[in-house]
Formats: sequence, C-alpha cells, structure tokens
Amino acid sequence: MPSIVIAQGGGPTAVINQALCGAILAARRHDPSLRILGARYGVRGLTAGNVVDLTTIPEAQLCRLGNTPNSALGSTRDKPNSGACADILAALDRLDARAFVYIGGNDTAGTLELLRQQSSGPCHFVHAPKTIDNDLMENDHVPGFISAAAFVANALVSMDLDFRAMPGIYVASSWAAMPASSPPPPRAGSNRPTMPRI
Repeated sequence: MPSIVIAQGGGPTAVINQALCGAILAARRHDPSLRILGARYGVRGLTAGNVVDLTTIPEAQLCRLGNTPNSALGSTRDKPNSGACADILAALDRLDARAFVYIGGNDTAGTLELLRQQSSGPCHFVHAPKTIDNDLMENDHVPGFISAAAFVANALVSMDLDFRAMPGIYVASSWAAMPASSPPPPRAGSNRPTMPRI
C-alpha cells in the first residue's frame, strides 16, 4: 500500500511536533488512501524498520500533540553519506513511499538533497523546516525561530523582574540569524529600525 513517511531530525524544539501534525493532516487531505508512517528516531529508525502507523490518530489527539514540546517520534543527528542514503532509499522503497517528509534544519535539508540526487524511484522528498537558527535561504523566518525569540523575550522579562528586586548591571546577549532574504538595511533618514525587535 502506498505510503508517506515522516521523520524528525536534529534537536527537538518547541515546534517540531507542530510540523509533524501539519504533515499528517496535509497528507490526509492530499490522499486519504495513503498510509502515513512515522520513522522513530529519524533516518536511523527508518533504516532499522522502526516505523509506526500514524494514519488513524484522531485529529483532537494531533492537536494536543502539536502543543507538546520535544520530538514525539524521536530524533537523530545522523548525517548520512551516500552509502547510508542507499540504505534509506531501500527502506523507503520497502515501505512503498510516495513521499518522505523530513522535519529539521540544515542537516535534514542536506540529507534530503542527497536522497533526491540518488533516487530513481517515485518518492518525493519534502523538507519541513523547524530550525531555531533561522538560517535557511529564501525564508523570512521558520517556525522554530519564533519559539526561540519567545524564549529570549520571556527570559528578558524575568531578568527585568530580577533586576527590579536587586538593582545592578546585567548584560544579556543573544544570537539570531537573519537569512539572505531579509529586507535590506534601511536607507539614511528612514524611521525603520535597523534590527529586528522582539
């Protein structure tokens, strides 16, 4: 029976399960006859045959899952080489996969590109970004970036409350990547801020 296989890669973030729920719901809408399979622990679980059937999970349960942090399927930081990609493609072939949705950041995108280059079958490769780094080309922002920004904003509010209780000097530093598709810096005399504001 044809299937769509979904896996999670990289570090768990506050939004990785929302991407999983979105992928499941989109797959159901696209073709209700497809099996929806989840690979436990990313591509490592996929090649080991460690997959679970996600086809019939009730939508209410998916909504609750989407608001749960961590990685519901389990994740991996494996960076497959061409030999490992051959094993992944063989596993997808055994599952009669029409699409492989890999949720993650740059490394998962790179893995999907290797798989696409080596594949000669009917499987499509879909990257669902969740990175907090916001460093993927051609995106204004990715879902994980908002969760990271919210975390930093909440941490600064907490620090402000601490500072009110015990005055002094507190230095807070944070890093944020802005992709190449970000708007250019403002022109001289512009009222637009020169950096993103949280």
